Amino acid sequence: MEKSKNSKNILIINDMPGYGKVALAAMLPILSNFGHSVYNLPTALVSNTLDYGKFTILDTTEYMKKSISVWKDLGFSFDCITTGFLASAEQVDIIREFIDSQRKEDLLVMTDPIMGDDGKLYNGVTEETVENMRRLIGVADVIVPNVTEAQFLTGLHVGKEGLNQEEARELVDGLLAFGPKAGPRAALFSSLGGFLGSIAWYAAAYASTSKGLTGLAAPGILGAIHPIIPGILASAAIFALCAKRVRPSLISKSFA
Repeated sequence: MEKSKNSKNILIINDMPGYGKVALAAMLPILSNFGHSVYNLPTALVSNTLDYGKFTILDTTEYMKKSISVWKDLGFSFDCITTGFLASAEQVDIIREFIDSQRKEDLLVMTDPIMGDDGKLYNGVTEETVENMRRLIGVADVIVPNVTEAQFLTGLHVGKEGLNQEEARELVDGLLAFGPKAGPRAALFSSLGGFLGSIAWYAAAYASTSKGLTGLAAPGILGAIHPIIPGILASAAIFALCAKRVRPSLISKSFA
């Protein structure tokens, strides 16, 4: 099949579940359906989604190192990189270094800091995980936390439901503050979560950004309905739209 001129080389760095339509299992078919060439680098093999309370995780850090080394030898290059669940602090260093090696003017990097929902962290997610995600979102052009994840990342309004406009703005400002520390590009908060509490968030902080970047307001609504599976689908759709329509340089200028 001939490659479309709008097709991108996309790398998904995320976990692969043995059971559950999340992470790589969800994003691979969605982004492939958009016509992109999709690569994947699993951060872990997970027996099932963490909400079951019982699970086993195989850390694939060594496999990541070897795969990246082979890809560098082969000259693989990516237009877009998206990251999700991470199994260790070492993986943050590996990913940051790899992103730096792939940097070019039109590279798009999106981070979905998968850590929790409904006001609490997922089973097995620790404060160390939160700190690792803080380090990673600093190199992203687009970040897609839900409300719970935004609260833990910024340390603001943790556990609170039904944020008002001022509180939502504080969270957005707190997230944006992570971007410039890693370089000239500002991280963009672009996905919302938490059911009813996120409706105010959407109205206050997201609608105009969504429309300005993609020409559509719909992704904001999708992001606002953010239980686990719809959240993954929304993140994948947002990333696909950004990959087709948005240059990171434009994102940077919007928040300079």
